[in-house]
Amino acid sequence: MTIKIDLHTHSNESDGTDRPGELVEAAIKAGITHLALTDHDSVAGWSDAIAHQDTSITLLLGAEVSCQTKEALSVHMLGLLFDPENAALRHAMDQTRSNRVTRMERIVGRLQEAGMEITIEDVYAQLREGATLGRPHLADAMVKRGIVKDRSEAFDKFLHNRSKYYIPDASPTPEESIRLIKDAGGVAIIAHPFASLRGRIISPEYLESLVEVGLDGIEIDHRDHNEGEREALRELTRRFGLIFSGGSDYHGTGKENRLAENTTDIAQFERIVARATGFSPVGG
Repeated sequence: MTIKIDLHTHSNESDGTDRPGELVEAAIKAGITHLALTDHDSVAGWSDAIAHQDTSITLLLGAEVSCQTKEALSVHMLGLLFDPENAALRHAMDQTRSNRVTRMERIVGRLQEAGMEITIEDVYAQLREGATLGRPHLADAMVKRGIVKDRSEAFDKFLHNRSKYYIPDASPTPEESIRLIKDAGGVAIIAHPFASLRGRIISPEYLESLVEVGLDGIEIDHRDHNEGEREALRELTRRFGLIFSGGSDYHGTGKENRLAENTTDIAQFERIVARATGFSPVGG
């Protein structure tokens, strides 16, 4: 059997469009053998994902934890196989989700000041109850209002990190997130750190400083990394003995990303499992 491992996906418990169970079923159809559900700052989809798996797939459950450097750069940390009942990590993710509401209201306000007919109620109409609020929901509201034709146009024109409408998350620092994930028995892998297409990026020196505070690995194979960025990150993983991963960053119909368009090697998967103490892979 061909092993196919995708360690970065999202359901409609954050800003994806598939229910967690639908995501798992789609992954099985795509021939994925190992799948991580990593919704933004949420573990709400875990139970539904587990309920829809079969013996052909192993679930490596986690979350994509929102972070912000002291210079207000947005960073995402994949936490894998942490204890979902860990109070400190759950509190941090809950607080980030709460902060997203105020942030969204401010972004909508900036769009209104520019003359766009969009309201916060329009955004909430695109949000499934209990899901993590994010810019993709605003993008969907802009589509509904006829301001843009799709999510991609919304991000390209208005919602990217360099846009005058952008407001960063109020969330833990990457250092704090690494500590929280590891204290919960999880493995901390920084997501797409050199993805220059997303806006300003962290420096190699800062990435090295995260290794010193316990970073376990780097997501290298991601559609927003060009080959030069991937090679620079490979060199860092070799130098520091880090885990390296790949993932689709699948969001259903919300993004062009396709399941398993980037994958993780089985040896790296085994390193993640061996290092985790908070939760075990499910099924398979």
